[in-house]
Amino acid sequence: MTAVLVVLVVIVALLVLLAGSSIRVLREYERGVIFRLGRLIDQKGPGLILLIPIVDRMVRVSLRTVTLNVPPQDIITRDNVTARVNAVAYFRVVDPNRSVTEVESFLQATSQIAQTTLRSVLGKADLDTLLSERERLNDDLQTIIDQQTEPWGVKVSVVEIKDVEIPGSMQQAMARQAEAERERRAKVINAEGEAQAATRLADAADVIGRNPTTLQLRYLQSLREIGNSPSSTIVFPLPMDLLKPLLQATSSESEARAALERAPELAAETLGAAARETEPAERE
Repeated sequence: MTAVLVVLVVIVALLVLLAGSSIRVLREYERGVIFRLGRLIDQKGPGLILLIPIVDRMVRVSLRTVTLNVPPQDIITRDNVTARVNAVAYFRVVDPNRSVTEVESFLQATSQIAQTTLRSVLGKADLDTLLSERERLNDDLQTIIDQQTEPWGVKVSVVEIKDVEIPGSMQQAMARQAEAERERRAKVINAEGEAQAATRLADAADVIGRNPTTLQLRYLQSLREIGNSPSSTIVFPLPMDLLKPLLQATSSESEARAALERAPELAAETLGAAARETEPAERE
């Protein structure tokens, strides 16, 4: 009786083991690639999967997007500048069968092809392109890597350059270049402003030249603007046209007064001259 119970227990244990090895549960984002006696049968999932014990073997494949950090790569740009660049790639498996049968490890293979492509593509660009045209370089990297991984059933959706490290001496040179460029733009803008101001002043001078009253109004407006400050002293010059009649009248009056003051002297001088002329005549 005891032997029978032991046999039954062993049989039940074997059945449980066989059932455990033949039943698989796949999540929604997983697929199972089934091999029967080494031959690819098909992919299954998600849900409950039944396998033939010992005969079937299943390989799980995740369909979720994988974030791949591309290690920093030392590159030499087309203009012979040494830089250190790293990137990030996003890819996912679109064909589980090929991702298992066409490549040993699609994750490692994708990482290696991303590193070599990064060095190859960025080595053909100069430093200015590397710093200013990242979007175009990202598109080129994504296209090339996706073409390489397409036979493996892997779709590369995005490749982004994360950081570009350049030597300190090159950073200082770029800073000097940027400063010189800003100074050049400032001088150009200043020159353009002076040219426009000169043109406007020339137009204003033409208008004022045709109408002298405008000059007087502008003169009075300037005096008003200057007089807004309490610490300013204004010297108000009068036009000579307004002062000319007053000066003429003043000069005439001064001449008349001088003539009256000198009248006795002129009379005395006249009498003395007449007396000197009559003395020789009396002597004769």
